[in-house]
Amino acid sequence: MEDKDRNEIFSKRVRAGKRTYFFDIKATRSNDYYLTITESKRKFKDDGFSYEKHKIFLYKEDFAKFVDALNEAVSHVKDELLPDVDFTQFDKEEEEYSLNNNSDHDSDLSWD
Repeated sequence: MEDKDRNEIFSKRVRAGKRTYFFDIKATRSNDYYLTITESKRKFKDDGFSYEKHKIFLYKEDFAKFVDALNEAVSHVKDELLPDVDFTQFDKEEEEYSLNNNSDHDSDLSWD
């Protein structure tokens, strides 16, 4: 069985309330690189909890198109749909969450 961590190059976690997003750069056997974006959402069950995960694989030839489309979509929401919302308030909430939960403790965690 292949070691799953062997091809992981970089990992970044973004906590967002009940969701956590993981941005993982991985290498193929031929030393090419791709990005996986994973949304992990904690779900409560009768006997505890589990995680529901959704993953996107993004290949290098699509990076620019993906980033452009994401920026365009976010800008549309901010500028056209919700122009009166102060989006910096959400940055402050994330800073407070990080301080209160010591998120640096397990910052190397990633999901496959």
